[in-house]
Amino acid sequence: MEAGIVGLPNVGKSTLFNALTCSGAAQSANYPFCTIEPNEGIVSVPDSRLETITKYIPPQKVVPAILKLVDIAGIVEGASKGEGLGNKFLSHIREVDAILQVVRCFTDEDVTHVSGGVNPLSDIEVIETELLLADLQTLENSLPKAERSARGGDKEARLRVDIMHKCVEHANAGNMLRTLELTPDERKAVRSLGLMTAKPILYIANVDENDVQGTGAMVQQVREHAAKVGAEVVPVCAKFEAELAELDEADRKEMLSSVGLTEPALASVAQATYRTLGLQSYFTAGEKEVRAWTIPVGATAPQGAGVIHTDFERGFIRCEVYTLADLEQFKSEKEIRAKGKLRVEGKEYVMQDGDICHFLFNV
Repeated sequence: MEAGIVGLPNVGKSTLFNALTCSGAAQSANYPFCTIEPNEGIVSVPDSRLETITKYIPPQKVVPAILKLVDIAGIVEGASKGEGLGNKFLSHIREVDAILQVVRCFTDEDVTHVSGGVNPLSDIEVIETELLLADLQTLENSLPKAERSARGGDKEARLRVDIMHKCVEHANAGNMLRTLELTPDERKAVRSLGLMTAKPILYIANVDENDVQGTGAMVQQVREHAAKVGAEVVPVCAKFEAELAELDEADRKEMLSSVGLTEPALASVAQATYRTLGLQSYFTAGEKEVRAWTIPVGATAPQGAGVIHTDFERGFIRCEVYTLADLEQFKSEKEIRAKGKLRVEGKEYVMQDGDICHFLFNV
């Protein structure tokens, strides 16, 4: 699963990406399209539960969950018609699982705005309009072939045509496809089309250094918009975070404290991205390592086991599960077992966020 960072040129996408991935390049060039090919990076997902587990089960190493991020070049008005190498950039967005839209919520005379003035809602509208127009083009280009297949009696093809018509009607009304109510089968069909406005979205409000808490009017505008579409907003000062990423631990804590933060805002970005992708974590814990494993919300125990190794899913027998609360109460896995609190779950068990597990399998 991967998320793509998108936005207009000069909103701070690459600065944010570099800070998130600690790639060291604190600032990008001040001109459009300084990112041509998408940059890719891996980000750890901060999780305080890992630290709690290691208090009771000291390991040789700790392995957090990770995310793959893609820094996609700035989109401009007319991208759906090829403006600004739009077709190439839009193809990169089709390949990701979720969109992180960076919205400029700061003013700086030294950083030009592609539209001539800072207006967060206008920026959001430009991006959404271009993605929606591109999706409509994709649907219109694909429909004739799908309709020919449906005439041959193919049941899946008929479903595909029906959902494509439903998407066209929804999009022509100016609605993002992520707001379209779909059945599980329809959702699967839409995913196969690579429609960009059907992907979940997270808004990242890039704020000024004097508003790292994101209390300003521009951020509030983004929050109000996000509330209407069921999305999250994370305020981040990308410039501040880039500087923070280059400091050692002691200096980082001091700099955070000076602006009233307890952790980098990038931690909130990673966690919110995780949720936006529909992901959750379970843990394995032992003397060798304490590790967070990434699974989709709703995954069953065999599917959870499969992320460790496909053999675990194929030969799944049962799962032994306890919770972080159990560990905090009884202090050790041995005592949890002795008190009868170690649950045994079978193939139908739906994994819960934060489960601590052992899998038994036979191949």
